[in-house]
Amino acid sequence: MVRANWQAGMTGTPWSGLAMEHLPVMREEALEYLQCRPGGTYVDATLGLGGHAWAILERIQPGGLLIGLDRDKESLEKARVHLQPFSDITRLLHENFKNLPLVLNNLGNRLVDGILVDLGISSFQLLEPERGFSFQSDAMLDMRMDRSQRLTAADLVNDLSEERLAEILFRYGEERFSRRIAAAIVRAREHARIARCTQLAEIVSGALRGRRPHLIHPATRTFQALRIAVNQELEGLEEFFINTVSYLRPGGRLVVISFHSLEDRIVKRSFRMLSGRCVCERTPELCTCPRREEALPVTSRPVTPGDAELDMNPRARSAKLRALERV
Repeated sequence: MVRANWQAGMTGTPWSGLAMEHLPVMREEALEYLQCRPGGTYVDATLGLGGHAWAILERIQPGGLLIGLDRDKESLEKARVHLQPFSDITRLLHENFKNLPLVLNNLGNRLVDGILVDLGISSFQLLEPERGFSFQSDAMLDMRMDRSQRLTAADLVNDLSEERLAEILFRYGEERFSRRIAAAIVRAREHARIARCTQLAEIVSGALRGRRPHLIHPATRTFQALRIAVNQELEGLEEFFINTVSYLRPGGRLVVISFHSLEDRIVKRSFRMLSGRCVCERTPELCTCPRREEALPVTSRPVTPGDAELDMNPRARSAKLRALERV
C-alpha cells in the first residue's frame, strides 16, 4: 500500500467549522488522482456533506460543472447549503450513485472528466443518534442511508431466520462467531422485540463474552454486516464500476475510496477486469474473461491515509484509494 501525504487544507475555509463533524477522507489525494481542471465536468457520486465537492469546485472554475449525488436526503440538503456559493455550477440530486448512468443520460452529460466514489458512511450519519448506525447509541435500530426505504436493521434482526442472520453476519461482517451471535439474537427476540442499538450490542457482547480480545467492540462486525445488508451496499457494485467507465472521456478518471476488505476486493476485481486482465483464475484455455482493455489503473497499489491525517481523523484508518483512467 502507498502511504499518502496529507494536507488538511481546512483552516480558513468554509469547512473549518465542520472539521469535527465531517472530514473528507484523503481529500488531497482524491483531487490529485481526479486531475481536476477548469472547464471540466466531474461527478461526486457520494456527496455526503460536500467536503470533496467543495475542493473539486474550487479547481474546475471557470466553466466547470459538478454533478453531486447522495441517497441520504438530509446529507444532500446540508451539502446544498454548504455549496451554495457554487450553486450556478452544481447539479445536486437525491439519488443512489449506482443509478449514475441513468442520471447522466437524463442530464444530457454523456461524457464526464472524472468520477469520485467514496463508499464510506459519513461521520454525520454515525453521529446522529436517531439514525441508529452506532452500537453506542440508544436509538432505534435503523441504519437506513435513504430513509424513504422501508427496510430497517430492526426488521432484519427480528424477522430473519437464524440461518439467514448467521449468513449475513458471516458474509458482510466477516464475523467468525456468526452462528453463536445469530442464535443469541433469536433467543433474545423470543422474549421481546429487539428495537434499540444498545439492546443488540448487549446481546452480541453477551454471546461473545471471553471469546474476543477487546481490540474492537464485540458488536462492531455485527453492526457493519447489518448496515451493509439494509442498504444493499455491495449489490451491483461491480456492475456499476464496469458500466460507469464508458461515461468517462478518454483520459477521464474514476477514483474510488473504500473502507473495508469486501468493498476493496470488488474495486480491485472490477479494475482488473476493465484493464483487460483475467479475474476468473482459470487456466488460459478455460478463461471466459472479456479481456477488453477499457481503462488502465493509475494506482498500482491502494493509496492509504498518511500519519498526519490519521492523527486528525482516526476514522480514516481503514480507507483505501484506487484510481483508473479510461483509454
